[in-house]
Amino acid sequence: MLHIVDIQSAAFPANQPDRPPKAIPVTKSVLPSLDEYMNEIRELWTSGWLTNNGAKHQQLERELVDYLGVEHVSLFTNGHLALEAAIEALGLTGEVITTPFTFASTSHALIRKGLTPVYGDIRPDDFTLDASKLERLITAKTSAILPVHVYGNVCDVEMIEAIAKRHNLKVIYDAAHTFGVNVNGRGIGTYGDVSMFSFHATKVFHTIEGGALTYNDPALKSRFDQLKNFGITGPETVQAPGGNAKMNEFQAAMGLCNLRHIDETIARRKRVREQYDALLKDVQGVRILTPQPGVETNHSYYPIILTAEQNRRDELHDALAQEGIFTRKYFYPLVTDYAWNQNRFASRRTPVAREIAERVLTLPLYPDLALEDVTRICTMIQERVKT
Repeated sequence: MLHIVDIQSAAFPANQPDRPPKAIPVTKSVLPSLDEYMNEIRELWTSGWLTNNGAKHQQLERELVDYLGVEHVSLFTNGHLALEAAIEALGLTGEVITTPFTFASTSHALIRKGLTPVYGDIRPDDFTLDASKLERLITAKTSAILPVHVYGNVCDVEMIEAIAKRHNLKVIYDAAHTFGVNVNGRGIGTYGDVSMFSFHATKVFHTIEGGALTYNDPALKSRFDQLKNFGITGPETVQAPGGNAKMNEFQAAMGLCNLRHIDETIARRKRVREQYDALLKDVQGVRILTPQPGVETNHSYYPIILTAEQNRRDELHDALAQEGIFTRKYFYPLVTDYAWNQNRFASRRTPVAREIAERVLTLPLYPDLALEDVTRICTMIQERVKT
């Protein structure tokens, strides 16, 4: 049995008199039953092994290899530290081409590892890095491409692979949004040199906090193991400097429970998305995303784009919030418009990304969102965009 937890409930104290009667958050965390999780962690009280590559950790890695259809999986305490480990393990230097239409973590990982992000524009149809514009950004300093799969949509992996080979560049995919996604029957985690998945509580699949790297080169495993465990290679040996980014046994146990229900979770998310599609596809002033050919998505987010000449995205966001319906301007602002980045890169150089960021709104989507609530949300949107 699946349980859904409102991760935004703290925003409405129980004694607040004007709390909306039925608040609908933008997302909720999926949890197994308490009994299932208790049964999963019970043996930890016997073994006393709570972290450091325990039995649950090893089991989750094996099961994720099977589910994701990849060669290798390395687990981390969160996706951001996993991404930093991938950057370090691949020995990236100089410049890395990436997208401004992403969560802060993508650029922060590059900056924290001493690299220079170079931002390319995105495609207007699926909001992923526009591969047709990549080569003009490559310089003698470029060492890699860091594309981001967005909302369950995938990048043009074939074109990116061809460009990377032609210029001898590494490719790390930020696959935080694409757990379980397949392209023509092939797991999304098999593309590039490394793919990073986030297992944060808000994601389709989660381990409370957590993340993973998937890769084809077996030699990377020992390097990742060192980077996430202080560089330790034996009881008395430390091979190189490393950090602490190990997934503990309680996180892994949550992942094992949630993985048993992941197909049901995705199927229920699909049901919600299809209801949105049916009700919004013909609404003037609203653009929805169309499915990508050959992509089996995970229905992780439901973005809409406000297309009217007079952009009223913020008004719609606020109006829905007044009715207890919480949406998210995701991704807004662009990474290039953050205070720390404003003097590094002008967002006018990525006009598609800037336009989408100013008009996008992600709607509530989680497995137990009632279809009648989806209908109510869509009715309100239709009324607001017409006025």
